[in-house]
Amino acid sequence: MSVSDVLNASARPAAIALRGIHKAYGRRTALDGLELDVAEGEFFCLLGPSGAGKTTTLKTVAGLEQPDSGTVELDGTDMAGVEPYDRGVAMCFESYALYPHRSAYDNLASPLRSPRHRLPASEARDRVGAIAELLGISALLDRPVGALSNGQRQRIALGRVLVRPARAFLLDEPLSHLDAKLRQSMRAELKAIGAVRRTTTLYVTHDSVEALALGDRIGVIRDGRIVQTGTREEIWYRPRDTEVARAFGRPRINLLPGTITDDGRFRAVDGAFDLPVAARTAAGTEVLAGVRPRDLALGGEGHELTGTVYVTEVLGRAVEVTVRLGAQHVSLVVPRADATHLRPDDPVRLTVRPENLLLFEADRPERPGRRIGQ
Repeated sequence: MSVSDVLNASARPAAIALRGIHKAYGRRTALDGLELDVAEGEFFCLLGPSGAGKTTTLKTVAGLEQPDSGTVELDGTDMAGVEPYDRGVAMCFESYALYPHRSAYDNLASPLRSPRHRLPASEARDRVGAIAELLGISALLDRPVGALSNGQRQRIALGRVLVRPARAFLLDEPLSHLDAKLRQSMRAELKAIGAVRRTTTLYVTHDSVEALALGDRIGVIRDGRIVQTGTREEIWYRPRDTEVARAFGRPRINLLPGTITDDGRFRAVDGAFDLPVAARTAAGTEVLAGVRPRDLALGGEGHELTGTVYVTEVLGRAVEVTVRLGAQHVSLVVPRADATHLRPDDPVRLTVRPENLLLFEADRPERPGRRIGQ
């Protein structure tokens, strides 16, 4: 059996909908009225920090946790009272959840020995072999799980999910224990699997690079609520607030404090520079001007900022340049060839295109600043 045959041997994908899900553990609220829609066949990434409610969301969809209120729907059918086994979803746990006394092969084959998904031994062997080849673990099949590294165990856990037909895959940070090189390779493999198989996938991660690379759409979860959903372009260029803006991009977005002047311009808090802004807000309003490091350029066309080089850092074929603008610093990323001549204290002229300049309300203790003009 070829890899493509395995990928296409899938149950009909299911749409996932969560409506007003509340879940608490004692005094701690894990999910607070969570609303989420994942389309049939969509690869949806759920991004958030530890404790945001990501894993609880997956377990609620799988039926491993029962919500205190709200509904879980698969293809429009309420899953209340439906056992996990009968939901037709396959979940990969961050903790692997492997059988430690069995071989890697037996762990991969275990779903194909269950009453619902039982296959003849020869067909199961072909399917396990195809998935093992896809994940680069063919040489590990005879080894006991206890003799494998964490990264190898993680791939075994992921393979056990992929080996059987499912209406939806629920993946809980499946690449978190892999080294950087293997993680990049596996992202490419997962993207290929998503494109070929089109099984509905809800993928949890704390890594914005993974979310941007894999997701057809991305949902940002915070304190048990979805704060924004959208495509990678929508999340990147139209973040809902400063916390969403900070979550995406390395180096992080530059957020410069200032106020709006009487003539509708942004003026830095120390008065070192000002910029025209398209969004209209009252004069004197405290705001943050946001611009991503890759949207700043040395020279060129756009709004101008003048400053001096503070430090440069080589990032492979690119260079991160930190520039002083009065008392503040901004970072930009430029091709290495464009920065070889830069030295500390050199004067530089930066430009940013008007459409790449974002404006946010100032952050408050109770909440991050919302984007102005959304």
